[in-house]
Order: sequence, then C-alpha cells, then structure tokens
Amino acid sequence: MKKITISEIFKSDIVKVFDKVTSNESFIWRTDIQHIEVINKNTFIEISKDGYRTEFTITSKRINEYYAFTIKNKNLKGCWSGSFIQEGKKTQIVFTEEVAPNNPIMYLFIGSYIKKQQATYIRDLKIAFGE
Repeated sequence: MKKITISEIFKSDIVKVFDKVTSNESFIWRTDIQHIEVINKNTFIEISKDGYRTEFTITSKRINEYYAFTIKNKNLKGCWSGSFIQEGKKTQIVFTEEVAPNNPIMYLFIGSYIKKQQATYIRDLKIAFGE
C-alpha cells in the first residue's frame, strides 16, 4: 500500500470545513467530480468528470473531528482518513490516504496520482472558502 498524507490550514471555522468535506449533496465546488450517487447513509459513489466511478464506504464519523472511509474502484482499493483540528478561528486538516493498485505495475504511479488528487481537492476547497 502507498500512504500519502497532506495537511493544510484554512481560515474558516471547523464546522464549515467539516460540513463541506463530509457533504455528499454539495459537491459543485469540486472540479474533478461530475456527480455523487448516495447509495445509503454509509455508502456513496463519486463519478469523475470523465465518468469514472469510485465507491466509498464511511467507517467512522465524529462530528467536527474525524472522518474515514474505504475506497474501491476497478483500479485500486484502500482507505482515507481526515482529522480536523480547531486552531483559534482557523482549522487544520490532516488527510491520509492509503491505497493499493489492483495491477502491481500501477504501484509505480499510484503515489503521484494520489498526490495530484489531494492537491486538486485542497485547491478546490480553498477556492470554495474564498481563500
């Protein structure tokens, strides 16, 4: 498995940051997502702009503190966790993703792919908050 962690500080309140990250109804701010299908309260599918489907199953959710889920699609499987820390009026996020490609050859590229995905997500989130 390849493990990648990213950390960022937002000027926004922890409630707003947590709500934005965990909402499956409000995804218009994400430039990489076309649609999210909610299967049930713990499972959802993100459909990328190019139609690629990834299933997520929530494994833990502590309001304004922690959020975690498993990830799987035809190319990879793994897990993601996010910690949310209030720092005065700001919020620090620490997101960790651990994934393993289904094809061993793809292991060479999975790290750069995940880093790119995380950078896009943080950029989009910053823009959503006007930061």
